[in-house]
Amino acid sequence: MIALIRVVTAGLYAYQRGDATQQLSLVFIKRARSRNSTSSWKTIVRMSLSVETVATKPFEGQKPGTSGLRKKVKVFTQPNYTENFVQCILDANGAALSGSTLVVGGDGRYYCKEAAELIVRISAGNGVAKLLVGQNGILSTPAVSSLIRHNKALGGIVLTASHNPGGPENDFGIKFNCENGGPAPDAFTNNIYKLSTEIKDYKLVRGLQIDISKVGVSTYDVAGKPFVVEVIDSVANYVRLMEEIFDFGKLRDFVSGKSTGKPLKMRIDSMNGVTGAYVREIFLNRLGAAESSVVHTTPLPDFGGLHPDPNLTYAKDLVDTVAKGDYDIGAAFDGDGDRNMIIGGKAFFVTPSDSLAVIAHYLEAIPYFQKNGVQGFARSMPTASAVDLVGKKLGKEVFEVPTGWKYFGNLMDAGRLCLCGEESFGTGSNHIREKDGIWAVLAWISVMQHTGKSIEDILKQHWSEYGRNYFTRYDYEECDLEPCNEMMATMEKSITAPEFVGKSFSSGGKSYKVKQADNFSYTDPVDNSLATKQGLRIVFVDGSRIVMRLSGTGSSGATVRLYIDSYERENVLGQASVMLKPLIDIALEISQLPKFTGRNAPTVIT
Repeated sequence: MIALIRVVTAGLYAYQRGDATQQLSLVFIKRARSRNSTSSWKTIVRMSLSVETVATKPFEGQKPGTSGLRKKVKVFTQPNYTENFVQCILDANGAALSGSTLVVGGDGRYYCKEAAELIVRISAGNGVAKLLVGQNGILSTPAVSSLIRHNKALGGIVLTASHNPGGPENDFGIKFNCENGGPAPDAFTNNIYKLSTEIKDYKLVRGLQIDISKVGVSTYDVAGKPFVVEVIDSVANYVRLMEEIFDFGKLRDFVSGKSTGKPLKMRIDSMNGVTGAYVREIFLNRLGAAESSVVHTTPLPDFGGLHPDPNLTYAKDLVDTVAKGDYDIGAAFDGDGDRNMIIGGKAFFVTPSDSLAVIAHYLEAIPYFQKNGVQGFARSMPTASAVDLVGKKLGKEVFEVPTGWKYFGNLMDAGRLCLCGEESFGTGSNHIREKDGIWAVLAWISVMQHTGKSIEDILKQHWSEYGRNYFTRYDYEECDLEPCNEMMATMEKSITAPEFVGKSFSSGGKSYKVKQADNFSYTDPVDNSLATKQGLRIVFVDGSRIVMRLSGTGSSGATVRLYIDSYERENVLGQASVMLKPLIDIALEISQLPKFTGRNAPTVIT
């Protein structure tokens, strides 16, 4: 119970805009908080604030990609640019916006706090009744999804460019999550884009002052209606959810060494992104890990110069440290906390497709699934099909969807899906409607505790039972867009020609015969919505695949992603780069990638 202590002040607050000064009567009530004994505030504005309508013009290119709109900070900070896009997000909600509750927060990158305060003023001008705002504008993407669902909010505005670099010269992003907690579907984002091409004005309450650095509730009178802004502890709701999903008592005994006689040696790297506070609360305070187990846990506007993308290239510090040290598990997260990378002792790398399959096999180790049951599994199309084999053994449906977490939401809401993943280091379940990096690490620790095995031994046992899907991804970042579009068009024309099926390609002493080739399309089995042109794929008779697509998560230029995977039933302990080299060479030959991009090597190899 929170007790009222005293009225601190009652008086006049003034703000100046041009030559007009408006006075507002405010009451500040200091309250004791139940967590960390930090003060919070209740603010009541007794004078009605007015809504201002500001004329504007459309900006080109405000089309959301795979997960929201991502551009350079300098683009978002242009006059009216952010205002336009936020107004279009709100307008896309139609009549449901009036009287609604929204969640607002982001990954703490440069411009995050300023954008959050701007969204408060625009929301106030558009009939929103209540906002839940993360303290200092900080909320991980999984936490936003959890808060939307827990509070039955209309949706949430997430301020992130995910795994893209931050800082004044780098990237910013805004996306909208719907009432199920998941990213807005294509129809919704298409409507946002349509509205952005037609916008003539936006509404805001320019004089509304809010301090989002302090937890507390502020109530305003906006044009005769109450408008509430609740600044919330960024961590509390998400931590409670994790405690409901996992057995923290059992995990604490495992991490501390009480149940094994040896503490679990961890290296958890938040890469100066949003997960820092969550990691410290969960792994240090709740599970009892040593302080030395966590690094880079302070969210920084530029991520401290790190590129917050948890892969073998950008998380090199983690990989090198675990390779040289005596560690049982290493993990890294991206800027907004939805992606994860898992490595075992001596930096034994777990591919995202293998990670998904192993968790699927051991769902019995997680109390949430014991309580709620196991439904189907799903993966994005470029992800290797390791989880398909687990699904087949367990008699569960397995879905193949386009890249983008939004494509999993309908299946979850329909009760047909409980676990899913993407090759881009995304893993999650139906506890929320986003991929969830910390959840994935807790799932892996649960599997380790359940089996009593190391990560490497868990993988090797899995491969001996199911076979191995060798997988790699080549990323060519910030290529010129026009030649990349030409490359994709040329390749699509080539592989969809009737004579391409049945054609054989050879390299490195191995031959592959084409079974199927297309530009992947997907019909949602729940609502029959159609997604087309989701990536070029070539499937060979032996099940090996080549997939190529242009990423929708960059802020400039084009990122070409080339995926190669091949299944081996017996030869499961080979080196992926060696096993896949023949297919890689064939893919480069078919796509003519070096010719079109001018690149002789990828930026990142996963």
